[in-house]
Amino acid sequence: MRRTRKVLLPIGTQVIIGEHLEREKIIIMGAAGRDFHTFNVLFRDNPAYDVVAFTATQIPFIADKTYPKELSGRLYPKGIKIYDEAQLPQLIKKQKGPVVCILAYSDLSYQTVMEKASWVNAAGGDFTMLAPQDSMLKSSKPVIAVCAVRTGSGKSPTSRYIMRLLRKLGIKTVAIRHPMPYGDLKEQIVERFATLKDLDRYKATIEEREDYEPHIRNGFVVYAGVDYGRILRQAEKEADVIIWDGGNNDASFIEPDLLITVADPLRAGNELTYYPGEMVARMADVFLINKADTATKAEVERVRRDLKQLNPKAKVVLSDSPVTVDNERILKGSRALIVEDGPTITHGGMRIGAGSVAAKKYGVRSVVEAKKYAVGTLKETFSKYPALDKELPAMGYSPKQVHDLEAVINRADCDVVLSATPTNLRSIINANKPIVQVSYEIRPHGKEFDSIIERFISDRVKKRGMGS
Repeated sequence: MRRTRKVLLPIGTQVIIGEHLEREKIIIMGAAGRDFHTFNVLFRDNPAYDVVAFTATQIPFIADKTYPKELSGRLYPKGIKIYDEAQLPQLIKKQKGPVVCILAYSDLSYQTVMEKASWVNAAGGDFTMLAPQDSMLKSSKPVIAVCAVRTGSGKSPTSRYIMRLLRKLGIKTVAIRHPMPYGDLKEQIVERFATLKDLDRYKATIEEREDYEPHIRNGFVVYAGVDYGRILRQAEKEADVIIWDGGNNDASFIEPDLLITVADPLRAGNELTYYPGEMVARMADVFLINKADTATKAEVERVRRDLKQLNPKAKVVLSDSPVTVDNERILKGSRALIVEDGPTITHGGMRIGAGSVAAKKYGVRSVVEAKKYAVGTLKETFSKYPALDKELPAMGYSPKQVHDLEAVINRADCDVVLSATPTNLRSIINANKPIVQVSYEIRPHGKEFDSIIERFISDRVKKRGMGS
């Protein structure tokens, strides 16, 4: 029997059936990031819609929680349940009527996006993706957004470079980081990280530490959390310029005055095949093709050609991403276990990380197979991502994962641990072997990138009387 279906109306539209308001049923598919932001901006306190569930994937330990009443607003006094995305067909059928599923997370291949669309449609749901402009917040301060075509391209090093440059120009900045609220959401509504102690105070996961800690060590404040309207208003009080430090290949939550999209030639071609990375490329004012020192000339030119095809008006700048270590002496001739940034080598699909680059550069004799020593949750991670083999992803979304990470490191038969996660593992785990820290920053070619930022500051900031 065919059901009468109602087309998804523009957000904010109310449909009156007789004397009653008929609310469009919505399920938001996410990963504890854009899904919550989409809800906060477009659906919270909006009587035209009934968000019946969030679904979660990509990041462990999100499902089976509740988006709390403190965040969900007056229409959801009990909050909104978060389910594993695997339960999506059952959730659609349970509604016994039309339901629209909104895809609200990032770094998905086009094949995966359409698989999910087919999955939703087969269960009887409608599938849609909302334009990021629909939920972009407007700031009272100039905004530079740093996004990317894939996770692990070098967004945070680019953000750090820009912030150091602006400090030299006498401009006060704060970073607003794409959300990673994997703990108690009620305690993560607005988070301000100014000292390393704040990482402990907010019980930051390893993934959060990877992005916040380098900013803090550079003397900058980082904001993150769940409610980005409140986060933005607070950040504006202490900054001349807001830096959006993006996550995955997602768009900015804040309307940018200058959008820099970072591309990765080590995954040449991905700029045309991943969502929403291509969209972010089409929106860019500036392309920064990073890792030019590691990629081949052909890979760099392939990316340059693709980006120009997508967005011929955007400026293109090349950048190196040189790696350094804090104890070069013990690496030469050693047998090393390599620890990498988790998202980059898991759902980011990176074939080599900064740790592997450092191992080659500093004369490591051999790299041990991390998979051989996997236990507990990390064994599950290697099973989920079969391309992983020698490199160990720094998974630390829960105390159990941190414990398992420590166990793998201590079980491994090696001389040294080469850690390319940006956080300091030595402050988190008790290792039975030395840990050498890998660092990497960007080094733009020539002066063009600096000139772009300086012109932006001259046009948008100093003319408004901000800065020194």
